[in-house]
Amino acid sequence: MPPKTMNTARMIVQQSTGLETSDGDGVTLRRMVGTPEVGSIDPLIMLDAFGSDEPQDYIGGFPDHPHRGFETVTYLLAGCMRHKDNAGHEGVIEPGGIQWMTAGSGIVHSEMPEQENGLLAGFQLWINLPAAKKMTPPAYQEFPAAEIPVEQLDAGGHIRVITGQTDHGTEGAVKNIATNPIYFDVSLDAGATFSQSVPPAQNGLIYMIEGEAKFRDDDAYIPARTLGVLSDGDHINVTAGDGGARFLLISADSINEPIAWGGPFVMNTEQEVRQAFDDYRNGRF
Repeated sequence: MPPKTMNTARMIVQQSTGLETSDGDGVTLRRMVGTPEVGSIDPLIMLDAFGSDEPQDYIGGFPDHPHRGFETVTYLLAGCMRHKDNAGHEGVIEPGGIQWMTAGSGIVHSEMPEQENGLLAGFQLWINLPAAKKMTPPAYQEFPAAEIPVEQLDAGGHIRVITGQTDHGTEGAVKNIATNPIYFDVSLDAGATFSQSVPPAQNGLIYMIEGEAKFRDDDAYIPARTLGVLSDGDHINVTAGDGGARFLLISADSINEPIAWGGPFVMNTEQEVRQAFDDYRNGRF
């Protein structure tokens, strides 16, 4: 396979407003990646956006369920979520906090709202693991909002650097992830432009949280609550509209391996998925 294009600005090659669905115990959410419209963006295999101030949309939470073979990334904008697992780990993700869980060889956990009313909003991302890392021991990196580095932008705005490194050298809180991801929460003032290198070996996306932005002068603006899949290239230039913009920039190294996906397990072969189900049923997680 030839190397991906160098010295080229990445553009949006696909936009999507996602698929409304539910997961867990009836939690209402909008699936942005991992749908018939937008499949996996190797290694980004699923992205869910959730946000509601109606308790019936989220109160059931996500009771005990297993995972193997990938990583789950939970980033909250509002509300609180309590996490527990079968290895004795427990904590609460609060607004602006991140939990990066490497499921690895297998874990059973629950994610339950730590509230009975009010706004609960955020994202859950699933990132595949390469075959050589799928059976590593489960691990966590968790950081409250105050421990996530923030870089101020000269053009107006700021970046919350969850993982990866900005072109000005700010390093994210989450480190040593197999796919070398970038996960930035970028806020831009009206008309401000954000530029950032994105390695050519990575696939990526943006999710417009608020406002609107465009990638070229002649582009239409990408509106709020919209996913944009990035083309190949080695950098992005994003300019906010008159009301400013806030968006996620997420990218990671492409793995280029077969995927066998069976519910909560993401492996390389169907046999490995069957083995995961057997291990879970027989208490080997």
